[in-house]
Amino acid sequence: MIHLDLIGIGTGHPDHLTRAAEAAMRAADLILLPRKEDKAELIDLRRDICVQVLAGAATRVVEFDLPVRAGEGDYLDNVERWHDAIAQCWAAEIARALPQGGRVALLVWGDPSLYDSTIRIARRLIAVERVTVVPGITSLQLLCAAHAIPFNAVAAPVMVTTGRRLREGGWPEGADSVAVMLDGGCAFTTLDQPDAVIWWGAYLGMAQQAVEAGRLADIAERIVTRRAELRRAHGWIMDVYLLRRGGDLVGEGFAPSGVACGIAPTPNPSPLPGGGA
Repeated sequence: MIHLDLIGIGTGHPDHLTRAAEAAMRAADLILLPRKEDKAELIDLRRDICVQVLAGAATRVVEFDLPVRAGEGDYLDNVERWHDAIAQCWAAEIARALPQGGRVALLVWGDPSLYDSTIRIARRLIAVERVTVVPGITSLQLLCAAHAIPFNAVAAPVMVTTGRRLREGGWPEGADSVAVMLDGGCAFTTLDQPDAVIWWGAYLGMAQQAVEAGRLADIAERIVTRRAELRRAHGWIMDVYLLRRGGDLVGEGFAPSGVACGIAPTPNPSPLPGGGA
């Protein structure tokens, strides 16, 4: 029998781990760590977490190369084929390391339920008889903490979407607050929203955390420039932002000068790779 644990680990800071996450890691017979050729620092963060959590545990850690998603053709078809390939990698590593069965864990950025396909991929594994999801701190929570703002306006909803959908469809109808994830192309620059405010954050909770906040029309280009600089410096970037239009901004953590008034990342007694920005 194969028992698969999908463990939310926040954005890579060891302090983001819950006690449930640490217990699941230590209870695993095998932890699989994916390697991405262009994001070496990401696996370094996972390795660091494993070193700190697994001291004295019998858990085996195995790394594998993550398949690359095709960039040409239909997006959804490419994603389906990519997920199939990832599932095949998982299955091969599990069969090799645990031929008699056991407990396997995967470390998932943020929370496995929020704009992550690990749960969907796990359903493709025929040999897995049980899946347990351990929730983690999300980038949206960390964004709001960094800027000291509430996620929603009073009695109002928030639309959570992607940069691709924002670029293709514009500001979502009926939503005054929009949280945007997976935006590698800075889709906020395509919006014509003169009264909108943006709270942006990258590497949230890590030593190199960077945040910006202000009127979208005033600081959009500054965010684009800073994002490009950070990506060049670190070789990768994870960022997220919250947009809100209209309403009273007093008490929302908004600084008219465009400088974010937020909370610094939690100090890490064992600094993560990459240094500070």
